[in-house]
Amino acid sequence: MNQNMGTADRAIRIIIAIIIAALYLTDVISGTLAIVLGIIALVFLLTSIVGFCPAYAPLKISTKGKGPGK
Repeated sequence: MNQNMGTADRAIRIIIAIIIAALYLTDVISGTLAIVLGIIALVFLLTSIVGFCPAYAPLKISTKGKGPGK
């Protein structure tokens, strides 16, 4: 499993997950919407930590820049 997410992509996903958590903790979102967004936030956090997005793989998308010598 090669990483296919760049630093900016990972940072944006983490920021979105933090925003969702803040909305939940301040009772701005609740119920079904909170559950759905919570699941999305967890997926964003996990993919950011691992650096691999399964949705990018079949589409051969990579936001990770080419490093030196690659």
